[in-house]
Amino acid sequence: MKKTILAVLALAGSTCAVADDAAPRNTYDWRSNWPTHYVFADGTDLGLAVKYQYDLDRFDNDKGTYEDSQTNRRKEFGFFIRKKGVYDATANFDFQAKTWLDVFFRLQTKAVLGEDAGALRVGFMKTPVGFEGNTSTGSTSFMESSLPMQAVYANRRIGMDWALTRKAYLVQLGYYKGGNLQGDLDGRMVAARAAWTPMNTPGDVLHLGASVSRENPEGTWDGRGHYNPPSARLRALPEAGLTTQRLIDSGTLAPASYIDRRGAEQLWIHGPWSVQSEYLDAKVKLVDKPAYDAHGWYTFGSWVVTGESRGYSGGNVADVAPKGPWGAVEVLVRYSTLDLDDGPNRGGNEHDWTLGANWYLTKYLKLQGNYVRAFSDRKDLRIDPHIFEVRMQIMI
Repeated sequence: MKKTILAVLALAGSTCAVADDAAPRNTYDWRSNWPTHYVFADGTDLGLAVKYQYDLDRFDNDKGTYEDSQTNRRKEFGFFIRKKGVYDATANFDFQAKTWLDVFFRLQTKAVLGEDAGALRVGFMKTPVGFEGNTSTGSTSFMESSLPMQAVYANRRIGMDWALTRKAYLVQLGYYKGGNLQGDLDGRMVAARAAWTPMNTPGDVLHLGASVSRENPEGTWDGRGHYNPPSARLRALPEAGLTTQRLIDSGTLAPASYIDRRGAEQLWIHGPWSVQSEYLDAKVKLVDKPAYDAHGWYTFGSWVVTGESRGYSGGNVADVAPKGPWGAVEVLVRYSTLDLDDGPNRGGNEHDWTLGANWYLTKYLKLQGNYVRAFSDRKDLRIDPHIFEVRMQIMI
């Protein structure tokens, strides 16, 4: 661990030591150009994608529920090949979680039809219900996803989708079958997302969107010939990634006929200021039982103290791109809430306040700090922890 921390601090020092206007002309700028890809004469771009995160979590006022910890959060490694306006393909694996991430091929229809009718993608990718969930885990404003996103978001599935992106709007349709590359979540899903972006220029964005999906889970047979009926489970961590102990949890909902997910999303960026919010709900239709409903929402505000704006492209957000020699600094506050109580199912309810600060030293190196004040109530058991989190991230 000490060697990792020293290496990251050394990299930070080297990347921030020389200001842009002090660099000699015609020299390679290591702060903004790392040699991780190669562009061929015909425009084909071949390269590596690397993301490394090291987290430290500290807990207090938790009635002995959690243990302090520090370890790797993500160790992602992948390859990509792309040709602008024609195609792109990628394959990524997280060696920390031992989980496959995006593995897909995408074709731009303009390269085939002569006009842009959207992009077709096939493989293993994120499903479209959930704005925050579709943001890269290296570009999230907070260290962990909000409570409702954790519970409702369907994550990745094997399938295909079509997306049409225009300056003023976007539409995405997807069909997924076969679960995920880990061999879980058998079943099929259809999903759609649409957004209107009447303001869409760098530093001046208004994004209003909605999404919907229906999933039909399938039962499975284990190695002993035992049948597990189709099921669903909605739950969330207290916005801390190094623990597996959840304060609220619906438990296994079975047998499940289908799962409906819905979302409404909003993003406003004006110079260094931004506000992002989202409402999510899920309805699990059970066989011969009343349906189970869960819902939640979050909202957060951001101020980039150094004057830059949050990035936005293709219907999603990106990290702040620092302009000064010492990087960019951002401060944030978020409120999120999730209700998993419905009828006889007492999954619990929780709401969290999070204060955050991000230091974007370069486009590749980011330091994050979060303070989470969580409040939970499940079956009259109340646990209200204080959580302090710090992250170092390298992403190329």
